[in-house]
Amino acid sequence: MNKNTKIVLTLLALGLVLSCKESASKENAAYAEEAVTDSTSVVSSSAAVENKNSNRKFVRTADVKFKVKNVAKSTYAIEDATTKFGGFVTYTNLQSNIHSEDKTKVSQDSTLVTTKYKVDNNITIRVPNTKMDTVIKTIAKQIHFLDYRIIKADDVSLQMLSNELAQKRSNSSEKRLENAIDSKGKKLNQVVKAEETLEAKKEQNDASKLQNLSLQDQVNFSTLTLNIYQDESIKQEMVANEKSINAYRPNIGLQIWDSVKTGWFMLENIVSFIVVLWPFVLIGFLGFFGCKKFLKK
Repeated sequence: MNKNTKIVLTLLALGLVLSCKESASKENAAYAEEAVTDSTSVVSSSAAVENKNSNRKFVRTADVKFKVKNVAKSTYAIEDATTKFGGFVTYTNLQSNIHSEDKTKVSQDSTLVTTKYKVDNNITIRVPNTKMDTVIKTIAKQIHFLDYRIIKADDVSLQMLSNELAQKRSNSSEKRLENAIDSKGKKLNQVVKAEETLEAKKEQNDASKLQNLSLQDQVNFSTLTLNIYQDESIKQEMVANEKSINAYRPNIGLQIWDSVKTGWFMLENIVSFIVVLWPFVLIGFLGFFGCKKFLKK
């Protein structure tokens, strides 16, 4: 085999290796893209997306739990996406849950603390109903593993219509009652009862109005409840050992000297106590001497 043939074979082998690497790279990229697409298609939903000309009103909610690579970074991405599409965050609870903590003494002064923990976050966001699917598809890019996805759409059209009709009936009844009070209410007790009835009618009217406003708000802004978590993490930290109380004990000589001083103080206290009792000793001595004289006589 001559030199030129070797060069040609080497170039062919090199080209084959490069083409294999390029093919593998393209397959990996396609697989990654397919994974993202699958996550997006699984999470997103067109459930109960009403037509523009439809009279139906849907309250749409979503409940999603999934694993991410980094909870903190995914939280920021979700919050940014929510703000970008005109929504807002109503609740977020980012926390670390410690599963175990081991302490290993590595030297007289140091201890290695190994902590195993999991980070998770419960997030509640509200987004415009028309942007719900867009927001979900954006959030889906953060998914590493999907646990579950629940999307609900409640039709509240009839409930809102019922509230509107109740408002109209209440308004009509209020007007008739007000006219009756102004024109026919002469006695005080009749006026008071009519006013109470009118007040009750107004309260019912306000309740129906507020309920409709609440339903309309839920229709306009969908609610998404997200539970995100990541794999268990391990943190190792070297901490200084706390000195034992024995390290602060005095030496034996100082302890003996303290004991001598304590004994001397006790002796002083005993002598002082005896001295305090001198009147009783004197009385006893005089009594004894007097009794002795009396018995001699």
